[in-house]
Amino acid sequence: MTHPTVDLRSDTVTRPTPAMLEAMFQAPVGDDVYGEDPTVRALEAETATRFGLEAGLFCPSGTMTNQVAIKAHTEPMSEVICEQTSHIYLWEVGGIAFHSGASVALLPGDRGRLTAAQVEAAIRPENVHYPITRLISLENTHNRGGGSCYALPELAALAEVAQRHRLPLHLDGARVFNALVATGQDSREYGRLFDTISVCLSKGLGAPVGSVLLGSAAYIEKCKRIRKVMGGGMRQAGYLAAAGLYALEHNVARLADDHRRARQLAEALAARPYVTEVLPVETNLVIFRLTDTMPAEHFLAYLEQHGIRASSFGPQLIRFVTHLDIDDAMLARVETALAELE
Repeated sequence: MTHPTVDLRSDTVTRPTPAMLEAMFQAPVGDDVYGEDPTVRALEAETATRFGLEAGLFCPSGTMTNQVAIKAHTEPMSEVICEQTSHIYLWEVGGIAFHSGASVALLPGDRGRLTAAQVEAAIRPENVHYPITRLISLENTHNRGGGSCYALPELAALAEVAQRHRLPLHLDGARVFNALVATGQDSREYGRLFDTISVCLSKGLGAPVGSVLLGSAAYIEKCKRIRKVMGGGMRQAGYLAAAGLYALEHNVARLADDHRRARQLAEALAARPYVTEVLPVETNLVIFRLTDTMPAEHFLAYLEQHGIRASSFGPQLIRFVTHLDIDDAMLARVETALAELE
């Protein structure tokens, strides 16, 4: 009997379930560029309501929602404050420079998390030699931090700094629902703290495509034009939006299962002699470091031979990601393979 591949590379590899596909097939649609797709409108409204913000904008990807948000908040010769391993800086192809002509102030965080004091110290004083600080961007959960989460008081302190300096606060919420489930926080609190939020539907929630940018109604109207110039104007996008609606209705609470499985993997890894460090696991990401005597290439090849896929995340660093296509039987296969590796 051939076992299915255990794909731990990312939570982006999930495929729609039969029920999600059925919802997609049944979706009423229209031309979204004309504003006539009822399913897109429903997804944007539902997501905005959950976070206590006025409006939403459906886009093909989280990179697009982040870059649209940054473009709308900034102008050339301005600057974005973010953590030095932020997705908007490392993995969006230099989009801040390309799209917005803006500079970036990079701060070292605690597994990706910044403090209010750090951010306040980084806000530029008025000086002809400096770019003008225009935006503060946070990431929650933080990918490079191993799925680390902000505590609500930390976010509130950061929001207070932003409000006092009259700066917008943006959230890259690629895995924001993982953070909400792990901490028990109320999503509507985020709408009171952040001016704009990017919510990804194609990671832990299991939709095949899509993210929603949230903000005020006036801000989202501005962002529609930016989305269009970036090529994000879609037509009968309701078929995709229906997957997002299904995900919001059915796949949020079950993220706790992914978190449980991630913790189980972390425990198994911590017991292996070829692992020197496992970052604290709060959500569905497990980042760990191999000893120098266990080359990462050898480790990944060994896993491939056992029908398991994972990602290199830096020198001797490996990332496992649990998601809705990983079940307990698959987890047991991974644990057995790890235990048998010499």
